[in-house]
Amino acid sequence: MRGGPGAPVELGRRYGFERGSRRSLAAGTTIGTFRGARSPEARVRLIDLSSPVDSSSYEPDPVTHEVLTPREGAVHMSSEMREHFGIEFDPAELPDGEFLSLDRITLTTHTGTHVDAPSHYGSRASYGDGVPKHIDQMPLEWFFNPGVVLDLTDAATGAVGADRVKEALDRAGYAPRPLDIVLLHTGAQRNAGTSRYFTDFAGLDGSAVHLLLDMGVRVIGTDAFSLDAPFGDIIARYRASGDRSVLWPAHFAGRDREYCQIERLANLESLPRPHGFRVACFPVKIAGGGAGWTRAVAVLDD
Repeated sequence: MRGGPGAPVELGRRYGFERGSRRSLAAGTTIGTFRGARSPEARVRLIDLSSPVDSSSYEPDPVTHEVLTPREGAVHMSSEMREHFGIEFDPAELPDGEFLSLDRITLTTHTGTHVDAPSHYGSRASYGDGVPKHIDQMPLEWFFNPGVVLDLTDAATGAVGADRVKEALDRAGYAPRPLDIVLLHTGAQRNAGTSRYFTDFAGLDGSAVHLLLDMGVRVIGTDAFSLDAPFGDIIARYRASGDRSVLWPAHFAGRDREYCQIERLANLESLPRPHGFRVACFPVKIAGGGAGWTRAVAVLDD
């Protein structure tokens, strides 16, 4: 499938459905009815795999969230119209004196569930023209593909190697194909909202990342804070060994091979099977951004 930033992507034709009716079920899931090319009617279930942006939760880089109420929004609108367009309007003329609410949020692009772009890994790449792509330049077709979730919940804090990933793939009974999206269920979400979420989790070492990239995978996701091991674990191993290869190998692999990470996923335990679903994780189009937030969703044919 050809595509790129701004190019049309015929997902409906590729995946055999057109939009139909839908109805909400439990939180995080939706049942949709779609008219498909392969069957007159196909039912799919959507499972939310995203963690929220929540200013009340612990974050090393705190989130600030200011809300203008509809009444405050009316005053703000009146002021903005006067300043920018020379229009005078009394907000008291609005029904109940209210206009629209407005949210102002300060956060990083790595808050909540997000996709890391190649430019996040460094300013130079050893592939292509040597210039890593920003998030707004990534091909859309990378972000809606069959997925597989690997159970790494028994892995200790630190870095998981290629052999452990091979074992998880064998247990899942699945061999990734090019552009499949691999999700790592580390169990890190149990500490979400606390400081331990940022210190106690398993990441991947360089061999594990290269194993997946060799299979044609271009998007690797995790429910942990980082695809690499925690900062403390990395620095401790580096100080003990002096080996620079232990310094953020999952991220730095992206300096030599083009790929994206999804970090801070959620609800991976809600997936009823290790494969047989699709993942939609289109990143927000931030011009020149090293990452973009995503509302990641699993799509299951029922």
